[in-house]
Amino acid sequence: MLNWAVTFLVIALIAALLGFTSIAGTAIGIAKILFFVFLILFVVSLVAGGLRGRGAPR
Repeated sequence: MLNWAVTFLVIALIAALLGFTSIAGTAIGIAKILFFVFLILFVVSLVAGGLRGRGAPR
């Protein structure tokens, strides 16, 4: 998912350099959304892994 966010960010930067501002704005919006979705899923994964733990020591 982070790869998609970086891909859309690169597309936005190239579009902005070429003067396609509406495409750049849309691509950066998509990149932001994907980045925050990735961030939320990453935090949920860390919390779930921390709560599950490694079990009782023997």
